[in-house]
Amino acid sequence: MAETLMNIAVKVVRNYNSLKGKVQNLKRKIERLSSQAADVIAMLREAELHSGKKRKREVEGWLTIVENKKKEFESLEKEVNESRFYSRMQLAKCVDKMIKEVAELVEQGTFSEGLVLDVHEPKGEPLVTTEWKGQTIEVNLQEILVGLRDDNVLVIGIYGMGGVGKTTLAMRIHNDLLTESIFLGNVYWVTVSMEFSIHKLQNDIAKTLDVDLSKEDDEKKRAAKLSLAFGRKKKFVLILDNVWNSIAAEEIGISPEMDGFKLIITSRSLEICRTMKCQKNIKVEPLLEEDAWKLFTEKLGYSIKLPSETEDIAKKVAKRCAGLPLGIITIAGSMRGVTDIHEWRNALEELKESSMERDNMENEVLPILQCSFNRLRDQKLQQCFLYCSLYPEGHRIPRYRLIAKFISEELMDKRKNRQAEFDQGHAILNKLENVCLLEGAENYQKERYVKMHDLIRDMAIRITKDIPKYMVKSGLQLKVIPEEQDWKEDLDKVSLMQNEISKISQGISPNCPQLSTLVLRDNPLRLILDSFFLRMHGLQILDLSYIEIEKLPSSISDLKNLSSLLLRGCIKLKSVPPLGKLKALRELDLTETKIKELPQGMESLDNLKRLDLLSISLGMIPTGILSRLSNLQRLMLPYHIKVPVKELEGLKHLEEFQGALRDVCDFNQFIKSQKNNGQVRFYNIHVGQGESNGDFCEDLEKLSDKRVILRCCTLNKRGREREAVLLSRDIQHLEIDKCNNMSSCFLDDFAWFNNPRNLKTCEIFCCKEIKFILRLSSYKELMAGGKQGFRRVPFQSLEYLHLCDLPDFISMIKREPGVAAVPPGGMFSCLKKLDIKYCDQIEKLFPLGFLHNLCNLERLYVFSCEKMVEIIAHDEEEGKEVTSTITLPRLRHLSLNDLPELKMICKTTMICNSMESIDLWGCIKLKKLPFFQPTIDGKPYAPATLKVIEICKEDKEWWESMEWEHPNARNIIQPFVKFY
Repeated sequence: MAETLMNIAVKVVRNYNSLKGKVQNLKRKIERLSSQAADVIAMLREAELHSGKKRKREVEGWLTIVENKKKEFESLEKEVNESRFYSRMQLAKCVDKMIKEVAELVEQGTFSEGLVLDVHEPKGEPLVTTEWKGQTIEVNLQEILVGLRDDNVLVIGIYGMGGVGKTTLAMRIHNDLLTESIFLGNVYWVTVSMEFSIHKLQNDIAKTLDVDLSKEDDEKKRAAKLSLAFGRKKKFVLILDNVWNSIAAEEIGISPEMDGFKLIITSRSLEICRTMKCQKNIKVEPLLEEDAWKLFTEKLGYSIKLPSETEDIAKKVAKRCAGLPLGIITIAGSMRGVTDIHEWRNALEELKESSMERDNMENEVLPILQCSFNRLRDQKLQQCFLYCSLYPEGHRIPRYRLIAKFISEELMDKRKNRQAEFDQGHAILNKLENVCLLEGAENYQKERYVKMHDLIRDMAIRITKDIPKYMVKSGLQLKVIPEEQDWKEDLDKVSLMQNEISKISQGISPNCPQLSTLVLRDNPLRLILDSFFLRMHGLQILDLSYIEIEKLPSSISDLKNLSSLLLRGCIKLKSVPPLGKLKALRELDLTETKIKELPQGMESLDNLKRLDLLSISLGMIPTGILSRLSNLQRLMLPYHIKVPVKELEGLKHLEEFQGALRDVCDFNQFIKSQKNNGQVRFYNIHVGQGESNGDFCEDLEKLSDKRVILRCCTLNKRGREREAVLLSRDIQHLEIDKCNNMSSCFLDDFAWFNNPRNLKTCEIFCCKEIKFILRLSSYKELMAGGKQGFRRVPFQSLEYLHLCDLPDFISMIKREPGVAAVPPGGMFSCLKKLDIKYCDQIEKLFPLGFLHNLCNLERLYVFSCEKMVEIIAHDEEEGKEVTSTITLPRLRHLSLNDLPELKMICKTTMICNSMESIDLWGCIKLKKLPFFQPTIDGKPYAPATLKVIEICKEDKEWWESMEWEHPNARNIIQPFVKFY
């Protein structure tokens, strides 16, 4: 017995004496592990500097575990230093265990298979192009791919006649390379026009690289900046489409000494390819007859076989297109839906006749394209198509802006309202797309635009050399206005947009009595002399938008046929001559100018339909002027001008309105007047005395926005009978800011909510009295129906609710005695985003029974609510049984920030299988997360969609103290945790 006790004592003493040595050993291993982690981080940073490198999740997880282990060691070391004799044996065991764990981490940190993945994000959008297959294009594709993989081939030329498919082939290559790792997604597309300059080309390339060249004029220095940007890419492909003149690679920042670059050019000339030192030149030949017929039938769109006799003629039509894809696509588009054999014969004859006009192979496709134009038959379609040629080559024209031009030019049939006119415009553009004369697409914001193929634009310009007669010199970098002899007497339209014309010199006075449209927009034009307009008495459309002029010439006052005067974006313009003589004027745009008062004679413009005055410099509008403009359909005013409501009541034709009204009383009066005048289809109305967050609304032609802002208003004034705010049923956006005397229940102040339909966003800021959004008792009354027995569900279409700085706010819903706690179905059923900030009285966000209404919730953000204790509250009165799990199927983002009293998100397990990110900080009393609890099989899990759990660095200790239902839960989610 004594011997046994002695052995134990010896062992204890040994442990005691060796503990210090063990801690020192562990400390050295921790230091080694820290150095290893620092090296890994340095290598990651170096790798991630190169586009296309992304750290592996296992590496991220390892680094997180290392940081945690370092913190564990610091705590253990402190405990050892402060421990007493009897606890040291247990501590020695902890040290031994940690030594083993650190050794394992060191071994794991070798990462023999690498730290990063070769993935990339595309540096550009895939280009929209017409796809076709065939032997010719597939052979060419393979040749180009071989060249791209050959380190000895740096410059590849693609050449061939116009319309043969060079651009389509290059687009295919561009789009394919975006999704491959060989060039890390660094694939850049730049279109080069026939009339180009190195300066402009440098600008276009700089835009694709996000390089600012605006402060540098020297072309060599600009090229050096581009070269530096290219050099950072390591590997890249630059595609220059439609090159007409030889370009030295050094002028655009590409040096032959660069590693990893490829330059692809398309041109109609082999000589250009040779001059640009292409090591591989690929000629694009016309399609083989079989491939041409296949493409023709695809674009024809027949689901059934043509009768044999008709098919024979159709094959002859296709053959007349000479294997040129552009011609095939365009002609097939023009014949889509045609079944009458007589029309097919007629089309064939037209093609035969047009072929006799060809003077050389380069123009072979143009007569084919013109046949497609001739087949439009409808003159309005033809005029709208030709109008598109006024824009620069390759220009993406937003649909809504183009249609607005069609309306101004009166190229379409008149309709009863502007919305109907836009509908007609979209129908016209659809037809032009369907016959392949225009190409349609969307940008990344889902905005639709159209563009013209360069050859189709050439064809349009060729047509407009006769009747109607255009002079198109847009986007050519012109420094001076065309000479007077270039301005022919029978000109109908002239476009000089997007040039570098700075002044119109003395003595230039074009004799163009028939000129109807003159576009000078987007030029640094500072001076226009009176003489310039003296012999343009027929001018109807004058577009001077975005020029740098300070004062308009007085001769504009005598353009009595002028129907549109467009001066938007002339930020230096201070003076406009009297307009009283311009009785035909229908459209006046003075947005973003420096004018301080309305031009003289405005009250005489009886035919004015569209008036845009969104100018921060504009002072008051004299009383009586607006009411005299009785034909106004569109009125855009800055918010700092409060419009007398009586001035608006007389505008019986008003369809689009942006402006400010003095108070709720005036606003209600305006809404009531609309019931008599006909509903305004677009509105952006500011009510009250507060400042707005900006007067300008871009792209107002879209006709889609219906917004009301109540700012610094006093509701339910003392001494007055309570009057609810009247809102149209079609309102889309509602904002309430700093309003006083509001009801404790938000819903009670708005009569509109009796029959909601289209409200998408609702934002409430800085309103003291509001305690609830709605009362369930009031909802019960709503459900009883109105005079016509409608079921009225508030907020049934709402997608975004933002509550900010509501000091008295207690709960989303107030439940009164005898009313069920569960909100009715449909309410908030479309809600996607819910943001709650600075609401210091709220303790529980919403009851458990509310969740079934939030089936579409994608984002929940709760910030700085001092008393928030629980997000989803289980009210005992709802029922004794509590479901074991609840589901928010579409919740993707959860942010809970600065909630010092928050103890619980939810008592039960939450299943959120779409969750992507969780952001937590300042929630020091929160002990559990309900998302990663064991499921039916007893194992915890993380959603497959989860990307990150972000924790503030200051909250690391709190995070480590988090409690988990399952011992393995922490390990499951640790790889997703990121401290910031």
